[in-house]
Amino acid sequence: MSHTKKTLVLGASDNPSRYSYLAIKKLRAYNHPVEAIGRKAVTVGDVVIHKDKQDFDGIDTVILYLSPSNQQEYYDYILSLKPRRIIFNPGTENEELYELAMANKIYPQEGCTLVMLSSGQY
Repeated sequence: MSHTKKTLVLGASDNPSRYSYLAIKKLRAYNHPVEAIGRKAVTVGDVVIHKDKQDFDGIDTVILYLSPSNQQEYYDYILSLKPRRIIFNPGTENEELYELAMANKIYPQEGCTLVMLSSGQY
């Protein structure tokens, strides 16, 4: 892969049965730098999952693993990171955040991160 995309996983989990866990593992396997925020402070491989919003620099992509009702408290935070895009994984689609992203020149994309990585579309 020619260049990596620093990615923030929002709704990260250390539970191996969760898609957010699998996404962290797969992003790292493809050598993407990963930051993560979840319900508890734990680690997945070499990735630290933070409980609180962090002032991350250089985030290219925010991938969502939060239901729309749990996304609202992160709207301002996501926009403040000025990512290039937000990926809405299945079940996280949110018209309100989609429109906020567009208004802030952030590309909203619906899709499964795992499929995108596997198929070279990430």
